[in-house]
Amino acid sequence: MRPNSRFAQVQQFDIDKVAAAAGADPDVLRMENLDTDVLPPPVAVAATAEALASGAGNSWLPFTGLPALCEAVADELRRRTGLDYDPLHQIVITSGGTSAVMPVLLATTEPGDPVVLTDPTYAGLLQRVRLSGARPSLVPLRVEGGYWRLDRDALARVGAATALLLMSPSMPSGVLLDRDDWAAVAETCARTGAYLIYDAAMERIVYGGHPRINPCQVDGLADRTIVIGSMSKEYRMIGWRIGWIAGPPDIMARIRVAVVYNTTVSSGFAQLGAAAALSDPSGAGVGEAVAEYQARHDTVLDQLSDLPVVRAAGGWSCLVDAVALGLTAPALSARLLERGRVAATPMTAWGETVAPRYVRLVYSNEPVSRLGDLRSRFAAALR
Repeated sequence: MRPNSRFAQVQQFDIDKVAAAAGADPDVLRMENLDTDVLPPPVAVAATAEALASGAGNSWLPFTGLPALCEAVADELRRRTGLDYDPLHQIVITSGGTSAVMPVLLATTEPGDPVVLTDPTYAGLLQRVRLSGARPSLVPLRVEGGYWRLDRDALARVGAATALLLMSPSMPSGVLLDRDDWAAVAETCARTGAYLIYDAAMERIVYGGHPRINPCQVDGLADRTIVIGSMSKEYRMIGWRIGWIAGPPDIMARIRVAVVYNTTVSSGFAQLGAAAALSDPSGAGVGEAVAEYQARHDTVLDQLSDLPVVRAAGGWSCLVDAVALGLTAPALSARLLERGRVAATPMTAWGETVAPRYVRLVYSNEPVSRLGDLRSRFAAALR
């Protein structure tokens, strides 16, 4: 087979490997994936079913998204950012949030360009940077006061960047960037001329007491920020595969072309369901879902209080330090499954220096009632 440089540094997720090893054993705690058992908004289910029954959504045209959904996204962004986005020229609908990443990278970078990410970061972001031909430049997260924090000193040392690709809260760590963090990001963008590519998939899954700040509200970032949104996490609509991109008109013209010739959009009936959820005056159950995820997170932290687990400020997962337990992350993952009946993913593909020492525990698909024996399961794995 002919070598291909794009794949030379790309690593496997390991999620599928862990899932396959777990099989269908009902006793296994499924903490390796990012599905959720918290139901999607009823209004979205009803709108999708109605569109299917009537045939109204049996299309994928227009290629850049139904006007009704683009307008609903613009309204949602106005609520989050205070900015007015032109639904026709500044918003494009994508087949899921992660599918939006590659078109944005292709539109903003050239081969070899440095793209700044955190370490740890979502492997779906890191590996797509490599596939695009750009070059990851990783800024570490550090643990401070029991939480992950952005290493702003390391960010200040970044000498060149074409884009900063960041989440908040971020998978897999649950780190939440505060106003000072975003100010440091703004300074880096101004100094290097970089875009901020902001993955907002989990923006509202923030736990009590932590401020939620959209970077478009920070001086110097509104005109540089490309927002990637999704219905999957906040709205629990994973199977709908609906995402979007919004940003400055000049770069969006290029991004729209990249989307059209990449995956185009999801089905019309799924888009109509998404528009209904975004327009739901009751909030589509986001607040209730966040409260449930926080209860699960707190249960995990309580169960593992004597172990090196880093608390999350939001999101769907938290990380346990395998090296601090005298193991590698793959070894801890294997022991958890074989001895403790817990499926959990090693973070070997989610960073370079920090992430590979951790194993991720996802609690979005396991209710509190199932997490109550996590302490004994870990004890069995560590014997």
